[in-house]
Amino acid sequence: MKKGIKVIYNDIIPFRGFLAINLFGYIFARKGAHLTHTCILHEQIHTAQIKELLYVPFYLFYFLEWILKLFKYGLKSYYNVSFEREAFSNENDSLYLHHRKGFAFLKYL
Repeated sequence: MKKGIKVIYNDIIPFRGFLAINLFGYIFARKGAHLTHTCILHEQIHTAQIKELLYVPFYLFYFLEWILKLFKYGLKSYYNVSFEREAFSNENDSLYLHHRKGFAFLKYL
């Protein structure tokens, strides 16, 4: 796992019910939350995705895909977004970011 990921604990971001969210490579977590190694790796995978899509396009693509999947999966659309599928599938592999190929999320579309 890469060192130096910045975690910002607060009461506002993310919304209640969520533990953490990655915004532009920074992890925002609920105040008092315990972020496991798995959670941090999950967010680091998102950081790799964000960087390769040059930040803003990542969020546009993520939102568009989430909206489209909302019609098919309803409340489970979040778990079916390609970015989340890649992160959830590899969050237990501490070496994943060392061997991850660029745009790996595409195989989860």
